[in-house]
Parts: sequence; C-alpha cells; structure tokens
Amino acid sequence: MHIAVIGGTGLGKLAGYTPVAALTPTTPWGAPSSPILILEHSGVPIAFLARHGLHHQLAPHEVPARANIAALRSIGVRTIIAFSAVGSLREEIKPMDFVIPDQIIDRTKGVRPFTFFEGGVVGHVGFADPFDAGLAGVVQRCAASMRGDGVVLHTGGTIVCIEGPQFSTRAESNMYRAWGGSVINMSALPEAKLAREAELAYQMICMATDYDCWHTTEDVDVAMVMKYMEANSENAKHLVGAVLNELCKQDNSDMVLAKRWEGNAQGAVKFMTKPEGRSPEAMKRIEFLFPGFWEN
Repeated sequence: MHIAVIGGTGLGKLAGYTPVAALTPTTPWGAPSSPILILEHSGVPIAFLARHGLHHQLAPHEVPARANIAALRSIGVRTIIAFSAVGSLREEIKPMDFVIPDQIIDRTKGVRPFTFFEGGVVGHVGFADPFDAGLAGVVQRCAASMRGDGVVLHTGGTIVCIEGPQFSTRAESNMYRAWGGSVINMSALPEAKLAREAELAYQMICMATDYDCWHTTEDVDVAMVMKYMEANSENAKHLVGAVLNELCKQDNSDMVLAKRWEGNAQGAVKFMTKPEGRSPEAMKRIEFLFPGFWEN
C-alpha cells in the first residue's frame, strides 16, 4: 500500500472504510505508536496510524516517530497525510479553519530522536521545503470543493513546533508571531524530518482550535481545544476523506509513489561515511529502511 494517514488530536480513526487487518511491524527503533490499521477504499488499501496511541496515551515527546515512519515505509507506504490540531498565531486563521503549511520552525529541545542516520552512518538530507507541494495541491483542490460545507482553508504559512506538553507563555506566543509563524503545534517534528529521510511524500493538514495565548487574556486549555475539535470533527473527517479519494485515484502516480524524493537520502548516506567507518549495526538499520541498500 502506498498511502497512509497519521491521525492526531481529533482524528483518532477513519470512518467509512472497510477494515482489512491490523499490523504491528517490528522496527530497529521499536514498535509504532499503535497498530497500523489497513483499510480498503475503492479497492485501494490505506494505512492509518494513531500518532498518540489508541487511547491518546503518548505525550508529544513520547511519540516513537522513528518507529512510526519506519514501520509505514516497511509496509510499502510512500505518501503520508498527517493531521494535527494547532493554535493560530494569526487573526485571519480562526478556530475551525484549516491550514496546509509549507514551512516549519523547530522549537523542540533535542529530547526527541530526530534522525535515522547516526551511530556509524551519517547522512545530510535537504529540508528546505519540509512538505510536499504536490500533496498540498491535492488538499487545496479538495478544500475548495467543500467551501459550501463551511470548510475554510489557508494555503501556505509557517508552523512552529514546540516541545510541549505545556502550551506557550504569552511572551513566546508573541515572539513566534514576530518570527512570522502562522500556527503552532507539538507534533510536526521530528515526523516531517524523518519522513524526508525515509524518502516519503509528507503533508500535514492542520486544524486551528484556538488562538494560542497571544490573542486575549484567556489562557489556552484542553477544554478549549476539544470544544472546537468536536464542533468541527465532521469537516475534518470529510476533508481528509476527500483527499484520500483523490489520492486513491492516483495511487500509482509519481506523486503518490514519492518519485520526487526517491534516492535523495540514500545518496546523502553513501557520499558521507566511508566504508571503513560504517557501523554494522547502523548499516542494518539503514537496510531496514531501504532493503538492498548496501548491495548497490
């Protein structure tokens, strides 16, 4: 299967699809956050992974992102649509609006493992454009067809990824606005970086649930986030469903197969660490991501 959805807060499952199987691949980086559900839609298999676990028991810094991305790639996934609740840093991005960002600012603190290439194998992968423009275009077209249903989509913008699990201070929130941030969350990284290292096409769909704490004197809390998530859950499901419908039609296209990214990471690894410096353990981990990698 080539298409996967990583569900976050407010999108813990996909309704309307026929369940086929549940897989828990073993990876060199451990087990994924949850069993990977295999769903069938119009004859096309789709993988679904709950980022924070089946019962939302994993805090953002506890999500085993390396295992999640490696497990999805190992079952054939090449395209990931990731969903996330976010706070808005812009007046025009109102609660319940959707955003497809095209940039990221990393404000995590190094607690989260963020690369596959370490411990005896080095690779430097380009990350200038963190998301996939082709997938962003699909989301944009699907959202445009749903305007009559109340779907409001903002195209482009910068997502600020913070460590969490606490929300920002007011000083931080205003600083992120001054930096040009559009929305803020705790889940975009290292997920997007690891997807790039694994040569996967990756696009996040964000849904604003609040104005962070810059907008008023009201503090952000979980009750506020969940209120807007519940109010807009149908639109979120319909938008993700429309995107999957479109991707299923293009299942074997170069975009869905991530041909744009193919070879980028593998080339970076082979050019960096010379054979005499490569760790056997690290080589095995890379072989899991890219079977036959060291034979070429």
